[in-house]
Amino acid sequence: MSSPTEAATAAAPAPAPDAPGAASLDDASLWGAAREALRGSPRDYTQGPIGRAVLVLAIPMVLEMLMESIFVVCDVFFVGKLGSDAVATVGLTESMLAIVYTLAMGLSIGVTATVARRTGEHDLEGAARAAVQGLALGAVVSLVLGVAGVVYAPQLLALMGADAAVIETGSTFTRVMLGGNASILLLFLVNAIFRGAGDPALSMRTLWLANAINIALGPCLIFGLGPFPELGVTGAAVATTIGRGTGVLYGLSRLVRRGGRVHVRRHHLAPDPALMLRLLRLSGSGTLQVLIGTASWIGLVRIIANFGSEALAGYTIAIRIVLFALLPCWGLSNAAATMVGQALGARDPGRAERAVWIAARYNMVFLGLVGLVFLLGASPIVAAFTSDPAVLAYGADGLRVVAAGFVFYAYGMVLAQSFNGAGDTWTPTLLNLVCFWLFEIPLAWALSFPLGMGPHGAFLAITAAFSLFALLAVLMFRRGTWKAKVV
Repeated sequence: MSSPTEAATAAAPAPAPDAPGAASLDDASLWGAAREALRGSPRDYTQGPIGRAVLVLAIPMVLEMLMESIFVVCDVFFVGKLGSDAVATVGLTESMLAIVYTLAMGLSIGVTATVARRTGEHDLEGAARAAVQGLALGAVVSLVLGVAGVVYAPQLLALMGADAAVIETGSTFTRVMLGGNASILLLFLVNAIFRGAGDPALSMRTLWLANAINIALGPCLIFGLGPFPELGVTGAAVATTIGRGTGVLYGLSRLVRRGGRVHVRRHHLAPDPALMLRLLRLSGSGTLQVLIGTASWIGLVRIIANFGSEALAGYTIAIRIVLFALLPCWGLSNAAATMVGQALGARDPGRAERAVWIAARYNMVFLGLVGLVFLLGASPIVAAFTSDPAVLAYGADGLRVVAAGFVFYAYGMVLAQSFNGAGDTWTPTLLNLVCFWLFEIPLAWALSFPLGMGPHGAFLAITAAFSLFALLAVLMFRRGTWKAKVV
């Protein structure tokens, strides 16, 4: 997954004045907003209280990502029972699937922005056309990747450094996962459509269905429980593909059903090259944005690896704890993106801007509290994952240093997704390049080696880079050029 685009600065501007009650829970309690969010809200997000709208959009997105996290833990747990070769197979294949995830996230950025804009304009025909063309692009990309994966799976594993035992054990697993990559890519896109249209509850249900089947079917096919065949590590791939494929079919069935926010009909299926090109332009820079962020983490790992396995293990534990804590923040950030896209479609840029500052403020409160917990309890938290004193020391140090910037990261996360929601995908792409490659990596190297700070220097570079990202994002957002983007 790409690195979180966190960060705001202490100098972040005060939010613009809002409609009465917009920055609070508005006309009901948090529990009321949660109930509305979970059952699916018919509200028009271009009107009414902004604060409640942000929460109604964000809650299902948070729960959606929480379910994904649970699935990952369960999958690794069951595969781990098969031994190191099986785990290595999954790890190497997941590294290759990073390409699929990067493309899926990049395409999703363009699709979400376009569907949100058309929805805000109350152009339901345009939203349906954008949905179909986005899915068509995803199908073409997944076909090319799938054929290559099926044909060259053993060679790809060897290229990734797998030994003969892993290749023999895992080639079929890799073939199934790469050959069935359409279930990943199309699931991303279907859910991007639902989010852009303002129906995150449906997106949540789609992913929950996919992962519930996956979690239930996984051990059955891995170990041959009951009437199921014992497929070993390949069973995990089959379960994943069946689960996600079922999620895709469910999502597509909701798109063609009457009464949804996006209703696809037969005449929408005609190819639209001009619209496809617009989506490609948006998605191309979105893909580059994700790729730059992901690659910067690889650069950091390479620097920290020079200080030994204990330092690398401590870094890995600290970052995983941080990423898990940031899950709710992605929900708020994606909610802001939907609000921005729909408000711009309704020709109300003021509402879009107010929604962003409100979402950022919610994010700041949440991350501030989490950061305080991490600062005070870093050592016992990391100790739950390791008993090695050296790993514990590195992990606790990393967690404290990164958590110190949580209050500011909150703004940067929301602002980055808000640019994407407006269709301004190049601004966060350039910010990622400047902050993470031209600033973070050189700073991490300089602090770690010439200045002799070791891994602590790399941790400081992470906090400094995300804080710089926040500062620049605030400045770029206040310029307001995103309001004029044509999608």
